[in-house]
Parts: sequence; C-alpha cells; structure tokens
Amino acid sequence: MATTPKAAAAASPNRRSRTITQGIARSPNRAMLRAVGFGNGDFEKPIVGVANGHSTLNPCNAGIQPLVDRAIAAIKEAGGMPQVFGFPTVTDGIGMGTEAMKYSLVSREVIADAVETSVNGQLMDGVLAVGGCDKNMPGCMMAMARINVPGIYVYAGTIKPGKWKGQDLTIVSAFEAVGAFAAGKMSQEDLDGIERHACPTTGACGGMFTANTMSSSFEALGMSLLGSSQMACPDPEKADSAAESARVLLRAIRDNLRPRNIITRKSIENAIALVMATGGSTNAVLHYLAIAAAAGVKWTIDDFDRVRRKVPVLCDLKPSGRYAATDFHRAGGVPQVLKMLLEHGLLHGECLTVTGRTIAEELATVPAEPRPDQDVIRPWSNPLYAQGHLAILKGNLAPEGCVAKITGLKNPSITGPARVFDSEPECMKAIMARKIRAGDVVVIRYEGPKGGPGMQEMLAPTSALIGQGLGESVGLLTDGRFSGGTWGMVVGHVAPEAFVGGPIALVQEGDSITIDAKKRLIQLNVPARGACRAAQEVEAAEAALRAWPARQVRRARVHRE
Repeated sequence: MATTPKAAAAASPNRRSRTITQGIARSPNRAMLRAVGFGNGDFEKPIVGVANGHSTLNPCNAGIQPLVDRAIAAIKEAGGMPQVFGFPTVTDGIGMGTEAMKYSLVSREVIADAVETSVNGQLMDGVLAVGGCDKNMPGCMMAMARINVPGIYVYAGTIKPGKWKGQDLTIVSAFEAVGAFAAGKMSQEDLDGIERHACPTTGACGGMFTANTMSSSFEALGMSLLGSSQMACPDPEKADSAAESARVLLRAIRDNLRPRNIITRKSIENAIALVMATGGSTNAVLHYLAIAAAAGVKWTIDDFDRVRRKVPVLCDLKPSGRYAATDFHRAGGVPQVLKMLLEHGLLHGECLTVTGRTIAEELATVPAEPRPDQDVIRPWSNPLYAQGHLAILKGNLAPEGCVAKITGLKNPSITGPARVFDSEPECMKAIMARKIRAGDVVVIRYEGPKGGPGMQEMLAPTSALIGQGLGESVGLLTDGRFSGGTWGMVVGHVAPEAFVGGPIALVQEGDSITIDAKKRLIQLNVPARGACRAAQEVEAAEAALRAWPARQVRRARVHRE
C-alpha cells in the first residue's frame, strides 16, 4: 500500500517544520533560512529550538552559553538544525525586598509565552530549554506542556558553595548575616566576608532552594536526564549532560515522544514525592499547579498534602539542613532518592521519561539504599522527618488554604500576638529595629498576586529573623510567598488574599493567632460574632478600595483605620 503525503509527513522527524521548508511556494521561507546558515541538505532535517536563558544579570544564568554551545553542536551531529532564541529572566536574589520583586512571579508567564511564541511561530519540531534562575524552570515547562512538541529541560547547574572561616556559604548566608549584624551578633568583618565569598562561581543558588527544587523535580517528572540537575554549573560534566540531552531530544523528535506523554498525574506525583523527600521549596506548590494546568492534568492543592503524609524527608539539605546541592550530587543525588522511593512503593515506576524508557528502567542500576560513607541522604530506616515538610493548612484565616514549611522546627506550632504589617518593607523596618520579640506572630499582608501586585517573596524578613535568633520562636504568615531559601515557622500563599477581602485583612495588632502544622490549622482566635462584624466592615472597605484609582489604593490601605 502506497504511503500518502500526509502519512509521510506525520512519520517524518520534520513533521512540523516541513510546512515552512517544503514545496515551491516556500522558496521565500528557505531564502530567509539560508541567511541564517541553512544549506541545500538542511531543509529535510528537524528544526530544533534552543531556548537560551543566558544573561549576565545573575550568576544563575551567566554560565549558560557554554552549555548551549555544546547542545547546538550535538543537535547538528544528531541530524537536526538548531535555531537559538532567548527569553528574559528576573533575579530574585537581587530584586528581593524591593519593588523589583513584583516582576518575579509574573516573569514565569513571560518566559512561557516567549518560548511558546518562538516554537509555534516558526513551527519548530522540538525544543531544548536551558535555564538557571527560579522562574526559568516552570516557565519553560509550562510552554513545553502547552505546545506539546518534543522537549527536554537542561538545567544550568548549581553554584558551588562559598567559604568563610571554614563555613559553607550560600546566598541565604548573606541574607541571614544582615539580621545577625543588626542584632549585634556579627562583626563587620564577618558581614563583609560573607558578602564577598557567598557566590564564588556561576550557577543557581546552592541549597535546595527554588531553582534546585524545580530542576531536581524535573528528573522525577521525566523531562530532564536523571542525575543532571545537581551538577555544578562550571563543571565539565554539566556541559556533557547538555550534549547528551540534545541527543536524547533528537530521538524523542523522531519517535514523536511529546511532553503530554510524559507529564501525567502520576509523573507529577513522582515530582512532588521528590520535592518532599528532599525538603524542597514552597514555590513548588505554585509552580506545579501551573504546570499541571498547562498539561491538562487535574492536580489540586490538597494533592500536595496527600503526598506529604506518606513521604519522609530523607535529605539533610540547606536552607534548614547542613548540606549544599553539590554535596547532594556527590552523595548520589536525585537518582538515589528516586530509587528509594521506588523500592518503598512511593514512585510510579511505569511513568515514561524523555529517553523513551520508564523511570523504573532508568533507575535499574541505582542501589536501593544510599552509600554508608555519606549522611546527606539518610537511609530509609532513619529519615530526617517521618513525613514531608510542606503542609497545607486551613482555618478561619485561610479558608482556601495556605502553605507552611515546617522543616527543621522542634515544635511546629505557635500561638501568639499578631504583629501586623501592610507591606514587606514595613515589616523589615520593624525587624531591623528589633521590635519583633519571641512568641510574636508576624502578619505581612497586601503582598498577594493582586495586592502586591506580584506575590513577592519574603526572604529578607525571614532570614533577618533567623539571623537574630528568632527563627524557632516567631511565626510569620503572609498572602505573599517565600523564597526556597526560607525556613522557620512560616506560612505563605494565604488565600483569599487581603486585597480581595480575605480574612487576613481582619487581623488587628495584638490579636491571638495559632499556627499548628500538626493539626494543619491556621486560626485567628477571636469570638465568631466579632469576626462576622469585622468581616462585614472589611468587605465594605475593600470594595471601596477596589473602586478607587490604583494610585490611591496603597495610601488608603495605610490609613484606612
């Protein structure tokens, strides 16, 4: 039986790009492609987009270009035609605590749109995305899930730890030093020394912060090569991994193995199990809800708590633990943890990966238990914590839920008087003036997606509290979010947010608040009748605020009492 042109196109590795490269009518298209390096033999090859996050805006992305160069060479060797395009990035560690952070979470959508626009705008046959900073990962993954052409994610790699007076450093060390110095617990020499040595190489922030959380979870998701995510950016193995990723992608293009074959409810559960086992960032909640939506997968906030209850924390990693990402990699990294989860029935081994093999097949040669000569990854019989660290709390302060990070806490509950702030800068000013005391529950509101706007991270105040020695004794809740570098009794993503009339807007200075991670409860301890009356007042006030011109809103919030 003769093959039809339509069937031939579907079976061809250039099944999409042939629309712009084949036939007499596409002569002008080919003319333009010749100007960027295409020759007579290249128009039958698959066109592979290389989404290049290189920039000199931050150490996370400044080491990407060598990885892209290796990937481009490997694509050509494997029979593809690479086309490189860029996407923007926002540097959380530099913007933190300023108005610049309002662009951070929004940049995830901008990145997704940039990748989707380029790949679909030129009908590319596949895409290899290379990124480093926090939003690069979810932004690129959302785009790949949307466009559903063969894709793979290449992480730029982690930064190596800095050193000061024998202590390993990450960027969070610098944030915590600010609080310690303000409290008189650190000398000027040490503050300066930590600043100068915290970031010694290129690469993303070096603990299990948001970038390393998302990149490691992509191994579990099946969209990055196993063992690749915790490599240090400057090390030769990272560039080798970029080249191998390109070769794997070309096979996926030829087999038409697409992201939605890989990103499923079960593979997302694998990813979240890995996040819990490694003590990852609260931002994984935000990002996996978005990735699931882009892939058309049903996944809710309650699914995170379902996974948390059955997965132990196995890794002793910063920010609350002792070790950096490079230590984790040397100890066996993500593959070791995934194999342990698989052995104990907490990983769906049948899930496909971008290699075309199942994740169980990929893990076949990994030992069932970690090596005894390291203590970064705990044996299954001796976990750091029996259950995961990201708890979903609900109560009268967050009827739609919120996210608590409870890693490293001796007592995951607190009841204390509210210290209320209508912005992060207000709170930070009070912390630096040492007006926050042990037993307080700090409330930072009007920092949600609409109220901020932009849902800023609260790393500066949480790190300052830890630097002052208050990390275990002060609670903090916000309708904003946290950096992956945050730890302590912190609760974020409080919903509904204050700006839309959420109960967090009711809280007054001195009100009693309970945060109880064991009971998964967040509660404002006021009489129900008083809360009802207050709710009516706030609802009327917020409705009036929303009707005002935007420039008056912030002033109104400050003076509405």
